[in-house]
Amino acid sequence: MRGLKSKFALVALMLAAAPMAVAQDRGPSGTVAFSGSAIGVGIGYSWGNGTLDFHGEKYPFRIDGVSLVDVGATSFDGAGDVYHMTDPQQLAGTYVAAGVGGALARGGSVVALQNQNGVVIHIRTNEEGLRFIFAGSGVSIRLTNT
Repeated sequence: MRGLKSKFALVALMLAAAPMAVAQDRGPSGTVAFSGSAIGVGIGYSWGNGTLDFHGEKYPFRIDGVSLVDVGATSFDGAGDVYHMTDPQQLAGTYVAAGVGGALARGGSVVALQNQNGVVIHIRTNEEGLRFIFAGSGVSIRLTNT
């Protein structure tokens, strides 16, 4: 029974990660650039602003995120490629992150995010400060008018 549960968990993980892995095969729909800050003592919180570049147009957005088993404080900036998007409104939503990262003085992360609309973002961040994240996290993105 235990072996069956392990195999089921592995298959579920592979199925969940498949859209993120295949995203690069189709080429990006757009790009994002962002910056912000994060702090964590057990549960972490991050916030910031960014811009989506989609078909030559710029769309500002706000990011808010929560992470578990997070310790430290950083400021960050990053950029990424956006996949599976046909309309800029699809960027908005709650994203689940699959990646590992941390910063000590100056470091970074590479993370794949996917929202409920099927939009996938592969982001690269640079962080300054001291922060360690040992568990999953999620990010909320909403388009802004300014």
